[in-house]
Amino acid sequence: MDAGAPPQHDRTGLAAAFGAYVIWGFLPLYLILVQSVPAFEFVGWRIIWTLPLCLLIVLIRRQLPALRAALANRRTLGWLAASAALIAVNWVVYVWAIQNGQVYAASLGYYINPLLNVLLGTLLLGEKLTRPQWVAVGIAAVGVSLLAAGALTTLWISLTLALSFGTYGLIRKQVDVGSVPGLTIESALLLLPSMGVAWYFAQTQGSSFAVSTELSLAIVAGGVLTAFPLLLFAIAARKLPYSTLGFIQFLAPSIVFILGLTVFGEELKPVQAACFAFIWTAAAIFVWDLVARSRKPAAS
Repeated sequence: MDAGAPPQHDRTGLAAAFGAYVIWGFLPLYLILVQSVPAFEFVGWRIIWTLPLCLLIVLIRRQLPALRAALANRRTLGWLAASAALIAVNWVVYVWAIQNGQVYAASLGYYINPLLNVLLGTLLLGEKLTRPQWVAVGIAAVGVSLLAAGALTTLWISLTLALSFGTYGLIRKQVDVGSVPGLTIESALLLLPSMGVAWYFAQTQGSSFAVSTELSLAIVAGGVLTAFPLLLFAIAARKLPYSTLGFIQFLAPSIVFILGLTVFGEELKPVQAACFAFIWTAAAIFVWDLVARSRKPAAS
């Protein structure tokens, strides 16, 4: 690894990454509560309720100067506009997929994403993998290829999720702005389109926010479940090599995969079981190598 790259076993980064991916893994359970809300409308409300939470955190952490500095920097603002558009696309496709019973397609997207992260990390960020890590990448690629070959009709869902989130993470890793100010600006940039979407549904189909108190509270909770894991992810993206972050990401789609079997009642096909085995063999090798490498400095 390059001398200037972040350590692969940064504890804060690892804890943040695991926290983010566990929350994202169980997110489909929350989406059951709001399944009556159209995907576009839900994402609109999700952004609307994320912004005030982010502003509150900025005030508590006294990060207004950092927020102003980012807003005054045209280059930073431009990159955050791009990342905001990418995460909005990701959210809409993901929510639509879960609502329409495409749980495995959504899961596959986040199985592809770690391999994309490794590719981006090595090609664009100059990160280097050890030999065991390259073996893990190869095993994971075989597993993902098996699953992709059996899901060609829904592959557009998986590729859209993988490419949008992979590029989003790369931008957030490169942009010199803190996790909370960055998410605050992204949410602010998406606020007007989100309000427009909410207004459109209110005028044409009736606002989901006015259906019941329970549904309204569930929609508001979407702001917390949006902001918190994204803040953790932004912390992890700045503290960990992108390839390491990618392999930890296998946790989220694996949880979604299990939920598809146990909660959503999707049929487990042999090719899916084989993919699962390949993925977790690869993840085990990758984690073993990380642990082994982290112990070397302590031993010396």
